[in-house]
Amino acid sequence: MADRYLHFTGTAPGRFLTRRLGLPQPAPLRRWSPGTPSLDGPLLHLTAGKSAATEELAALLTATGLDVTARAERPAGMVVDATAVDTPRTLADVHAALHPVIRSLAPGGRVVVVGVRPSADDHHQAAAQQALEGFVRSLGKEIGRGATVQLLRVAPDALASAGSTLRFLLSPRSAYVSGQVIELTSAAPDPVADWEVPLAGRTALVTGAARGIGASVASVLARDGARVVCLDVPQAKDELTRTADRLGAAALPLDITADDAAERIAAAVPGGLDVLVHNAGITRDRRLANMPADRWASVVDVNLDSVLRTTDALLEAGTVRRGGRIVATASIAGIAGNNGQTNYAASKAGIIGLVRSLAPRAAADHGVTVNAVAPGFIETKMTAAVPLFIREAGRRMNSLSQGGLPVDVAETTAWFAQPASTAVNGQIVRVCGQSLLGA
Repeated sequence: MADRYLHFTGTAPGRFLTRRLGLPQPAPLRRWSPGTPSLDGPLLHLTAGKSAATEELAALLTATGLDVTARAERPAGMVVDATAVDTPRTLADVHAALHPVIRSLAPGGRVVVVGVRPSADDHHQAAAQQALEGFVRSLGKEIGRGATVQLLRVAPDALASAGSTLRFLLSPRSAYVSGQVIELTSAAPDPVADWEVPLAGRTALVTGAARGIGASVASVLARDGARVVCLDVPQAKDELTRTADRLGAAALPLDITADDAAERIAAAVPGGLDVLVHNAGITRDRRLANMPADRWASVVDVNLDSVLRTTDALLEAGTVRRGGRIVATASIAGIAGNNGQTNYAASKAGIIGLVRSLAPRAAADHGVTVNAVAPGFIETKMTAAVPLFIREAGRRMNSLSQGGLPVDVAETTAWFAQPASTAVNGQIVRVCGQSLLGA
């Protein structure tokens, strides 16, 4: 369903009225397309204090293909090197770097603050680096005009691992990701032969791929060069086949909760998987006092238990190859909770627990990363059926004052899936326009 309010605020009467009434004024987001593959304008490289990483960061930023400069009148992006911030006093260097230029950021611009992990041994450094999180989340809520702000934490002496993440955050692909804190490991990135098709030669399987977010994920992975297998329940076979045919992908009608689901997946990809995307999910909303056991069990079985069982089996069998990527779908509901969704919120919070526990062990034992996307209000057929006032609240209660699109979740998934994203592990990234609910 079209966002009529977003369209109205783009007109002269709409701008005047919403400004007078103090109503949200969402800016149209600039997403990736063949005609807009990158930010339109220079990238401002700023440094807070005396950083030893200045030259290395400059080289990484240049590799994105953007015009990196130390001064620009209307930059499309700003990157602040805050790796040297180690005391409350040196936080002033972050203010000094951004304060004179933040108003010049172009509409739809990107701001990335690069820090390091808070130290377990130096509580002064830990305080200063943790302060950057509050700074970034607050700036994301005030910056406006469709711009986004992120904090990227790198491991000591491992800045080279940040290449794929900087490419993603400093591009139209991250249009609905804001206010996020992304922490990288020191793992070296796998090479990418062609950034136009970074998944070339890799095989991906997407569950729940017949429609909605799953179909969009399959489409973006195919666009990026992957051979895609689309999985959904047999009842959706016709729609699944149409989606797969459109993408030149394979269709696998299968109930992911079946006892033999992992074995049938392995049989469908005899060469193994490089990317496993757990997107299948259902809702059976009702307040707990009115929720029968079968509504609870069905949601947990599809959204969480099937993910645990198939992931364990596919890892143990070696179906997910070394260098592989597992991406699961959590939700803002699993972070903030939601009225009438105790079953759904429990299942999605469980996904977060799965990722945090499995990620380090999967990397060590299998050479596989495990991450999750946590969508907020995404414009789908499901949200179109939500009552009007609840739907409008869902759209406006984020820093970008609008709902996201399925492609926003798909782009984040594709970044997780890239060979060069080896250092991105154990992360739960909210695709929610920086929702005002939850952390």
